[in-house]
Amino acid sequence: MRSPERPRSARGARLPRRTGLLMAAALLAAAGLTLPTTGAQAATTQPCDLYATGGTPCVAAHSTTRALYGAFTGSLYQVRRASDGTTLDVKPLAAGGVANAASQDTFCSGTTCLITKIYDQSGRGNVLTQAPPGGFQGPDVNGYDNLAGADAAPVTVGGQKAYGVFVSPGTGYRNNNTSGIATGDQAEGMYAVLDGTHYNGGCCFDYGNAETSSLDTGNGHMEAIYFGNSTAWGSGSGSGPWIMADLENGLFSGVSAGNNANDPTVTHRFLTAVVKGRANQWALRGGNAQSGALSTYYEGVRPSVSGYNPMSKEGAIILGIGGDNSVSAQGTFYEGVMTSGYPTAATENAVQANITAAGYQTRAITSGTKPTVGSAVSLRATTSGSTDRYISHSGTTVTAAQVGSSSSSAARGQATWTVRAGLANSECVSFESKDTAGSYLRHSDFQLSLGVNNGSTLFAQDATFCQQSGKNGQGTTFRSFNYPTRDIRHYEYNLYIAANGGVHTFDAASLWPDDVSWVVAAGLAS
Repeated sequence: MRSPERPRSARGARLPRRTGLLMAAALLAAAGLTLPTTGAQAATTQPCDLYATGGTPCVAAHSTTRALYGAFTGSLYQVRRASDGTTLDVKPLAAGGVANAASQDTFCSGTTCLITKIYDQSGRGNVLTQAPPGGFQGPDVNGYDNLAGADAAPVTVGGQKAYGVFVSPGTGYRNNNTSGIATGDQAEGMYAVLDGTHYNGGCCFDYGNAETSSLDTGNGHMEAIYFGNSTAWGSGSGSGPWIMADLENGLFSGVSAGNNANDPTVTHRFLTAVVKGRANQWALRGGNAQSGALSTYYEGVRPSVSGYNPMSKEGAIILGIGGDNSVSAQGTFYEGVMTSGYPTAATENAVQANITAAGYQTRAITSGTKPTVGSAVSLRATTSGSTDRYISHSGTTVTAAQVGSSSSSAARGQATWTVRAGLANSECVSFESKDTAGSYLRHSDFQLSLGVNNGSTLFAQDATFCQQSGKNGQGTTFRSFNYPTRDIRHYEYNLYIAANGGVHTFDAASLWPDDVSWVVAAGLAS
């Protein structure tokens, strides 16, 4: 899907466990299947086993959280650490089980890791890797997209720790040379488990079938799940976000690229999204990935606009981006598959029962000590030679300034911040200026500044920082909420959200652990 504008660069109750298992068993029994076990134990039946039994086998299966076949023991995903550039393949704890997140934690301790590959469990080699430039250039120096932080989307599955794929604007994965993926008007199905609270209106947070050239080649050349609240093409009821289908040059909630009142706003913390299509028919389904059944939001004929009947699908696979590499969207992906053939509702219902039985739950995105909300603090650098410097503002400009008890009251006030619950996530924090009420520390184009809170979702995200244990063993590291591969860093006394060894000068690996570690001290201003 083509983005309508260039992206900015810096920019329900769960059923009791027993009830959920009984519901899952009933749905599986209706499909003539059996209930899988979950957690670290081997599972006899997983989503791709269910699709195979239904006659529509998986031709791509991607997940960083768990195995999608009951017998699968291979690699789920690969991470690369910044400290030395080496990689680790993360496998399930047991056949059909949850990812061995502990292996990643050990490998990435004291540094940062990025997800470099999401392996295809189907055996067809449809691995997702860093998306190349297309109709839109990615933010990498060579036009490639960014990679996701390996620990940015922590969850538990069946009580076991795991990590999803947190997509910030500019992040994307792709495979333009696939095997077995539907082309032309061939039938296919797909589902994805997503975070229903992490989205925006940018183009386009997709998972599914796209162009092999990374260019917009016309109507009907895509068939992918879209999630977000874009209204540039189509929409559902309410204010969004919605599950829609990206069919290229249109986000469709129904038969046309307009409004489908039967496509509801959905904000489940864990969300199941389904799209499937065959000759002159397609369907859109969704549900809560923690409990309950799928609902059908649309099933009927293809759009009547030229190009959509018959379809001209090309068979590439994308995650987090549009077909032409539009990179302004955000979202979080946990698992998803693509099938050969048009799955039956019974098969999809059985898969949904398997997903709800898997036991997705949230997990803390922070570590270390949280500064006391409401307290006045000053944030002191820990880098040798700079330990007399604090995060300070002069007007809207933010720097690491030399400030002390003998400094003027104005200087001490500029280096003092009131800790607030994170504007975008209360687990994290935001810093309101002590001497300029209503103005907060925020990032824009990766540089920190002081800005007046305008009440927008973007401002709230830009002004929210999630505390982590200090990377050099001292104090606290403050991770950007919406760009979680980036932490507050001082570099040549200016302040940025910086990646460890990223593409910008201020991302330099040298001194990075020291430069992103801050002592949270009592406020210098009374």
